[in-house]
Amino acid sequence: MSVDIRPVGDRALLVELPDLDRVLALHDELSAHPGPGQLEVLAAATTVLVRADTPASARALAEHVRGLDLEHAADRDDTLVDIEVCYDGEDLDAVAELTSMSRDCVIAAHSGQVWTAAFGGFAPGFTYCVGENHLLDVARRSSPRTAVPAGAVGLAGHFSAAYPRTTPGGWQLIGHTAAPLWDPSRPSPALVAPGNRVRYVAVREAATVADPEPVRVDAAPDAAGLVVVATGVQSLITDLGRPGHADLGVAESGAMDRGSARLANAVVGNPADAPMIENLVGGLAVRALGHRSVAVTGARVPLRVDPPEDSDRRAWTPGRNAPILLDDGDTLSLGAPTAGLRSYLGVKGGITAPRVLGSASSDVMSGLGPEPLRAGDLLAVGAPAWNATGSPGVEVTALPEGHVLARLRLGPRDDWFDADALASLTSQRWVVSNESNRIGLRLEGEPLRRRHEGELASEATVAGAVQVPTGGLPVVFMRDHPVTGGYPVIGVVEPADLDVLAQLPPGSTIRFSLM
Repeated sequence: MSVDIRPVGDRALLVELPDLDRVLALHDELSAHPGPGQLEVLAAATTVLVRADTPASARALAEHVRGLDLEHAADRDDTLVDIEVCYDGEDLDAVAELTSMSRDCVIAAHSGQVWTAAFGGFAPGFTYCVGENHLLDVARRSSPRTAVPAGAVGLAGHFSAAYPRTTPGGWQLIGHTAAPLWDPSRPSPALVAPGNRVRYVAVREAATVADPEPVRVDAAPDAAGLVVVATGVQSLITDLGRPGHADLGVAESGAMDRGSARLANAVVGNPADAPMIENLVGGLAVRALGHRSVAVTGARVPLRVDPPEDSDRRAWTPGRNAPILLDDGDTLSLGAPTAGLRSYLGVKGGITAPRVLGSASSDVMSGLGPEPLRAGDLLAVGAPAWNATGSPGVEVTALPEGHVLARLRLGPRDDWFDADALASLTSQRWVVSNESNRIGLRLEGEPLRRRHEGELASEATVAGAVQVPTGGLPVVFMRDHPVTGGYPVIGVVEPADLDVLAQLPPGSTIRFSLM
């Protein structure tokens, strides 16, 4: 099969295909029969992203894909799912005008055909559905909404979908549904899975959908572990994430600085994926219930241990990246960083926290996992799994001192930019914006000019992708990034450099070096 295969960093590839039928055929073939070293596969409008475990596996997967026969229709689960819709959307009149129809005709066109669920993406449970005709093909809004309510039903291009939770979005909203679009407790969390057929059923009224209840990590009152005394700006439960669920719209998430997270667990003798606390810019304080062995890694923060008020022991200053032995009632406090941004607090035995799709990580984009910690939370600690402590083979993340040189591999959409834009990408110092977070680092500088105008069909992406929106200012996708995006990705940061970028405070600068 002749296909266009574009590298996405050195461990993923983007396969461009001529039509949606072949997209779905390739997706289903690789899902049923994974190639060598394949981690996950995600379909989009005209592309399939394949992630591999190593650069060698990515190269082998590219050859494997080239040898596949995709001429035959894929065998998919075509279960019919009915979704009741109250057609009261804010953009219903605008869609009527764009399609030269009346409101009633738009409703009839939407509910009078069977849609096919093509692929997931953007957010957990958000499934792109393709209609039987092109009567309702409309462009996205020129200005996306900062918050589209849960249950909203919208149109964009030749797709229709419903929003499982409140998220930003630029689709044209024509109604809302009360259908339970996403429920992690179900065997299949998404109500609509790729391959399903969807029938939108018009109803006069539909209940307002509330966002899912946050997952609390607070333990039972008699649990022994740690009490959260203060959280600072943000403190989250994290681990190494939940890979392999991009098809459901779920990013890998997990610790922003993977190296520091692994080190915290290694120091206290935990498995690498034991849950811990990720703290942003200090201010975290925890009190030990019983004797606890903990470690703090990541940002360079001053540490202090205060014994209970009725103790005759004195406060003391422990070191980072080494075991800290807390007696019952001791309080460990993290000050403001003098270098770096995020600290990791590991405790021997690991924090006991609810797991969603196999991970206890808090994902700020999708809302999956435990909600941010609050003062007074009681954190249970598991039984130690290992006896050894230390940090064999785990490297300490090099903390940035205001500037980072990040290695970048061009693609998959560098051809959307001319030579001047590519030169500008690597020649200037980009400033990390105050609006940066776990979803992405927003960069400020001289905007990059595109060679191609217009919209890019939504396609899958990866952590480290440098996406360039219409305004020309790049965004480096971080751990909680959306799994699909509609702006061109000019390049992908090397995985080893993402840990350093995770430690960059606003106002720091980045230069990109091409590999």
